[in-house]
Amino acid sequence: MTIEWRYTTHPGLGVLSLSGYLGADAVGRFSGAVGWVLARGTGVVVLDLTGLRGWSAGGQLAVAEAARRLAADGRGLELAAIPADGSLVPTGDTPPIPVHCDLPTALAAHHGGGREQREWRSDDWPGTRNPATRPGD
Repeated sequence: MTIEWRYTTHPGLGVLSLSGYLGADAVGRFSGAVGWVLARGTGVVVLDLTGLRGWSAGGQLAVAEAARRLAADGRGLELAAIPADGSLVPTGDTPPIPVHCDLPTALAAHHGGGREQREWRSDDWPGTRNPATRPGD
């Protein structure tokens, strides 16, 4: 099982939304999505976990690594709607990661986030259809 992702830019911030399960087999894909975010956005990144069914300790460590990568680029990471267990593995060398109860609250902390400007997503992001897949496949 892996993740799907969607990245949207807003004035002064970006939202990286995940769906699926962030486990060991999804860490590479997540890291690639963070690289996409670094190349295409500016400002704080809100990691929207509303669609995430759960995460392993390795997935949580990947989030901590994403916070370090973003901080090295002068950007912050904030979390919205963490999975029900409410935990995040602290690594001791991670920049502070604010946690919001949901995405609207996270956006409100940034004056509403403004209107979405651009969007990128993985092929199988929920609500989209992979053009390589035909009905009945």
